[in-house]
Amino acid sequence: MSDNTSGASSVSASVSSTGIRLWRRLTQVSGLLVLGQWSYYGIFRCPFVVPYVSCQNCPVITCHGRLFSMFWGFWLLLPLSALLFGRAFCGWACPGGLVNRLGAKIAPFRMRTRSFLLKAAPYGKYIGLALVLYIWLYMGQPRMAIPIRTGGFFSSTLLTFEHASQFWLTRTVFVLACAAAGLFFANLWCRFFCPTGGVLELLGRFPLFRFYKTRDCNGCNKCLKVCGMGTRPEETNCTNCGDCIEACPEDAIKFGRRKS
Repeated sequence: MSDNTSGASSVSASVSSTGIRLWRRLTQVSGLLVLGQWSYYGIFRCPFVVPYVSCQNCPVITCHGRLFSMFWGFWLLLPLSALLFGRAFCGWACPGGLVNRLGAKIAPFRMRTRSFLLKAAPYGKYIGLALVLYIWLYMGQPRMAIPIRTGGFFSSTLLTFEHASQFWLTRTVFVLACAAAGLFFANLWCRFFCPTGGVLELLGRFPLFRFYKTRDCNGCNKCLKVCGMGTRPEETNCTNCGDCIEACPEDAIKFGRRKS
């Protein structure tokens, strides 16, 4: 396999990572505005243990998830994005990804080493994905919370917690605990537990367009040290964010398509 480093199929590392970061922030803010309320409802108000996939049967008519999932448009576009750009949705549009990235800014433990534990931990996403599929397909996605809509927005959320089953509460507390732990361990949820990230990782293993390492890479791991997800281009948890492109002293990181 040879690396194609010319023409429209490749962009040199001289492309400013500052410019890439600016565009990514704009798309992340747009994702937060469009999908943010959906994410909030999915965690705090969705009566199902697995949110976002049974919106057509959900009594919470104020949730934006009904607009996206009822017609399955979002769930058709998401795998398509993975085939084109890998896990770029996580790094460019996911509201949860943005919240976790912001929390990681103050996290004292960045976890950017190449230890055996940190190489194995990302497989936790697939365990989460298997659990989600079991609950959704085998258990039949039962309702386990009563999303009572009365009074103010946050008071209604508290009522959901009061009338939810233990299973639903366990799911919600676990997600919130991972988000809180992300203030200490950078991007803990996105790197090790997110089922959606696991799906995109599987579907986007060989995307059409991506950041990739050329043969000029000398393994210095400077890209690893600046990566919020603690990885390198093309490897597990790479979200095609582009933060690494200026970190490489060998100009060995490109964006585009590999050609034989």
